Amino acid sequence: MSAEGATAAAGGGFRGRLFVWFQYLLPQHGLSRLVLAATRVRAPWFKNWIIRGFLKLYRVDMSEAAESDPYRYGSFNEFFTRELKAGARHIAGDADAIASPVDGRVSEAGAIDADRLLQAKGRHYRLAELLAGQPWASRFEGGSFATIYLAPFNYHRIHMPLRGELLETVYVPGRLFSVNGVTAQHVPGLFARNERVLTLFDTDYGRFALVMVGALNVGSMATVWAGDITPAARRLITRVPSPPSTLEKGAELGRFNMGSTVILLFEPNRARWQPQVYAGSVVRLGQSLGVLVNAAHREP
Repeated sequence: MSAEGATAAAGGGFRGRLFVWFQYLLPQHGLSRLVLAATRVRAPWFKNWIIRGFLKLYRVDMSEAAESDPYRYGSFNEFFTRELKAGARHIAGDADAIASPVDGRVSEAGAIDADRLLQAKGRHYRLAELLAGQPWASRFEGGSFATIYLAPFNYHRIHMPLRGELLETVYVPGRLFSVNGVTAQHVPGLFARNERVLTLFDTDYGRFALVMVGALNVGSMATVWAGDITPAARRLITRVPSPPSTLEKGAELGRFNMGSTVILLFEPNRARWQPQVYAGSVVRLGQSLGVLVNAAHREP
């Protein structure tokens, strides 16, 4: 959700609970579809009006964009999902380095406790619920995870954290709560309740999953191989056709059309996070989040 300001306004305690309670009452999917339509309007006066308002709310560094003039984009969505200029980010080059897939802020990172992931202080959720009971969910029990929140002003394309062969893409329907810190503190199982897209990859260091979590006002989530996956015509768990392909580290994987969260999952005894990767730390696309250990034989 584009809600950094809302988070600050909501605060904690009673105001935070009120902010979350209000989200239960909203027509989350209807509102998000309306936002989707508005962000793709190409009428210059309308899209420039939205962009101008957005730039007043958020400090956006346009010097990093391939097109630095915000008003030359054909729609607000094109501005929001703008491409970076060549060389704007350095991708950690070592084969065993886990490159950050996005710009953002770490919500939580660490070890998966059996099948439990930390959502926020004192609040956990289940791995099987996050992965909607996929048969490969148990592979990540006792493994490692990192949850990264993308603020509205961040770059909103998602890139590969390491070289991998695409195995599966799964759409999981759900709610569309905000994914900011206040909501994470108050909504049980937030990331396992929201709409999401699961992607599974095979690598020289075992398998990893990257989960794209939808949120309020996230008009759609897309991958480079399937295009827009949400909003879905039918809100059922769906295996999305995934053509055989290998994506290099740093290659574009997908994008959020408005902001949200990504969750990285690694198998047990594979990932070791850097000391600077902790709740609240700011990360940039391509920086090393950690290192991989115990190279594995590829499974047939």
